[in-house]
Amino acid sequence: MKFFLLSVFISFSVFLHSQENSRPNILVIIFDDAGLDMSAYGSTYVNTPGFDAIAKNGVLFNRAYTPNAKCAPSRASLMTGRNSWQLDAAANHVIYFPPKFKTYQEVLQENGYTIGFTGKGYAPAITLTADGKEREVLGPAYNTEILEPLTSGISSNDYSANFDNFLQRAPKDAPWSFWVGSLEPHRGYEYGSGKRIGGKTEDMIKDFPPYWPDNEVTRTDLLDYALEIENFDEHIVKIMNSLERSGQLNNTLVVVTSDHGMPFPRVKGDQYENANHVPMAIQWPKAMNKKNRKVEDYISFIDLAPTFLEAAGIDWQTSGMHPPAGKSLLNILGSSKSGQIDDWRNFVLVGKERHDTGRPRDVGYPIRGIHKNNMLYIKNYEIDRWPKGNPETGYLNTDGSPTKTEILKLRRNGNSRYWRLNFGKRVEEELYDLNDDPFCMNNLASDLSYADEKSDLRFEMEMKLKEQDDLRMQGYGHLYEQAPFVNGRDFYHDFMAGKQPKAGWVNDSDFEPFVLDGDGNELEPVKINLKN
Repeated sequence: MKFFLLSVFISFSVFLHSQENSRPNILVIIFDDAGLDMSAYGSTYVNTPGFDAIAKNGVLFNRAYTPNAKCAPSRASLMTGRNSWQLDAAANHVIYFPPKFKTYQEVLQENGYTIGFTGKGYAPAITLTADGKEREVLGPAYNTEILEPLTSGISSNDYSANFDNFLQRAPKDAPWSFWVGSLEPHRGYEYGSGKRIGGKTEDMIKDFPPYWPDNEVTRTDLLDYALEIENFDEHIVKIMNSLERSGQLNNTLVVVTSDHGMPFPRVKGDQYENANHVPMAIQWPKAMNKKNRKVEDYISFIDLAPTFLEAAGIDWQTSGMHPPAGKSLLNILGSSKSGQIDDWRNFVLVGKERHDTGRPRDVGYPIRGIHKNNMLYIKNYEIDRWPKGNPETGYLNTDGSPTKTEILKLRRNGNSRYWRLNFGKRVEEELYDLNDDPFCMNNLASDLSYADEKSDLRFEMEMKLKEQDDLRMQGYGHLYEQAPFVNGRDFYHDFMAGKQPKAGWVNDSDFEPFVLDGDGNELEPVKINLKN
């Protein structure tokens, strides 16, 4: 009997061990502010062998989107499987993350995974428990390994070495989940580094965005951005080599993406095509029947957390997470097909509430939109407000940059065309045919030949948003704006009172000395209470 019980115990232990080892490791590698500027997507001025290899050995997604093109709300959607308008305060930027929402990393840890992250995690925000204690929504940080950065604009974080550090410490008999968050190509850049260090030339850029002035300054800015992408891509190569050396590559689910588009005017913080459309390549050799596939399904960040939990064998309904808006991608990863896999994945929703500070009463610029059939419909809900923040407070929802400076200088010298495209006030509805107009330059919303298509897209968008309990659809959108900023609160009031609040992510020259109308005309000098 003792021998029998011992045999049963050993068999059961072996079973549990095999079950534990069958669960995949999960690795999320996320660029900070990189658009579809990867060579796998045909970029002519960015070379990304690390990203490209994962696409070649896995799946390249041609229609991957973030619901919200700003760091914190985008990452919140990835962590929770819910659209930003389903996350209360986390619909916004620079906030306190609501304690009631669990993240996929926390659930994995509760189910036997070792977790951690390096670099930029969920930020910028503060994460606390309901009783005010510090909360690690992605696990403990591994940031001790540093290096001499290539430029002054690149982080000293040795991402790949910190990943190696995590691998060495992680138990060998349990799965792990790790998040590698670069701080590149987030601004600032070392001007001219793309040419000087990267050996890049302006003529390498073949598809220049028509909403910026095409000159040496703006092209140099793009080349500096490219250098930072390539610098982090080198870490991706090292990370994948580490996985292979450790024998863990076959059973590691790897996702490489970016939180949103490039940190340039009319992209980051906006809701046009280049703002929300993100690069994404996924591989999991053990679960894939065919590699080097390109998929055309519309997918969203909200699909990633459900993918991770299903891969780990965790039931979402008993995980403690709120109901997801997304669906697992495992069937796509396991398919042998390219092109459209799931017919029902034919749309994604996008939107925003409040990003950076700088408007009176700390209000935002609410937008909702839908991508479907290569069309983009956008609804702007408060068109009396400034889309990128008030001019007198520096358009704080657009990072300071040489490109931004060029556009502002042109307006001040009498050419407002680019300023209107990037910073001017907008109409209530916008409609773009992305096949013919990928840069969203020609608004078709008032074209009668598109009236039915616009109406259908608006109806479908609003129905889906109502199903998701979007407060904006219920007449309570103002509640999103009541969530307090972590910092920068009452910036507009303090600035107009002469208190000189700090806005380190824009340039001093971004602040307009004149009150402007929606077309960029100067009305009167900005009146600041200098007594304070």
